[in-house]
Amino acid sequence: MPQQKEKRRLFPVSLRDFLIFIGIFTCAVVLCLLLNLLDSSEGYASPVFVLAVLLISRFTNGYLFGILAAVLGVVAINYIFTFPYWAINFTLAGYPLTFLTLLVISLVTCTMTTKIKEQERLRAEGEKEKIRANLLRSVSHDIRTPLTSIVGSISAVLETPGLSHTEQQAFLEDAREEAQWLVRLVENLLSITRIGGTGAPLATQEEAAEEILDAAARKFRRRFPAIRVAVSVPDELLLVPMDAILIEQVLSNLLENAAIHGGTTTRIALSVRREGREAVFAVQDNGSGIPSAVFPRLFDGTLGPSETPAGDGKRNMGLGLSVCMAIVRAHGGTMDAKNLSDGAEFTFRLPLSEKEPVLT
Repeated sequence: MPQQKEKRRLFPVSLRDFLIFIGIFTCAVVLCLLLNLLDSSEGYASPVFVLAVLLISRFTNGYLFGILAAVLGVVAINYIFTFPYWAINFTLAGYPLTFLTLLVISLVTCTMTTKIKEQERLRAEGEKEKIRANLLRSVSHDIRTPLTSIVGSISAVLETPGLSHTEQQAFLEDAREEAQWLVRLVENLLSITRIGGTGAPLATQEEAAEEILDAAARKFRRRFPAIRVAVSVPDELLLVPMDAILIEQVLSNLLENAAIHGGTTTRIALSVRREGREAVFAVQDNGSGIPSAVFPRLFDGTLGPSETPAGDGKRNMGLGLSVCMAIVRAHGGTMDAKNLSDGAEFTFRLPLSEKEPVLT
């Protein structure tokens, strides 16, 4: 079984690779025929097919189509583009060298391409494992405190009959706050599961960006009514390919971070705009900003609660931001943060579809 898997890895057969092989090889033959019509001299076919073998080996998986291109390239040079034309002649000078050159180019290119793709696959898997490890570490460390607080608050209400209504209300509000934090933690975990659970690409569809912003803003206002949120969208309808649930989760995380970790935040500006072939989402606040010491590790999920501005022992800014970064990257986008003269700004960019319509 391992030998069969290794064989399939080195010599995979797929329709995509076959079409790439046919397309590039046909272009090489047609180009040589056109050059032959313009100039009857020989010698141009070899470099053309060397380039064709190089491209086929680079853009197909494994060794199969690269080796096949090398063999057929030598046959085409011999049969079509070398005198006597349209005949095989194994006595031609340099024939073995041409075949050996094309074969070596194919093998070297295929080997390099296979190794590069394998390294990229391992790097992607490593990033996923790193995200999962960071989440597990954060969850195992952070989840204990809110659960303990919830149990303590409810126990105090149930086991202390003499508590006043105000005291009971305070305990219950604290328990509700901790429970809400646990709900958001579970939402982040579910988001990561949606990204990398099966290894399949995200199922995205074009969504109206303004609707996603409005949904995130309404959810935020219910929890933080004292903080004013201003939503800014372009005049034209901006359709962005996305998983709407995940992008709403990103915006919710950023809004929550601005409220909790901004310290002095009283207003937040939530906006989206179009720049070229990208949709740029931004969350600006007027809080205390981001400490310069945490910038290098802001999105990797390794920030401890003591390193965040709130420093409350449980609300870890790095956890939510690492989830945001993972979601944005899964959409093919980028994310960044910076301090402003008054507060901080988080932005992320999502690519637009090639035929994204502009409606008014």
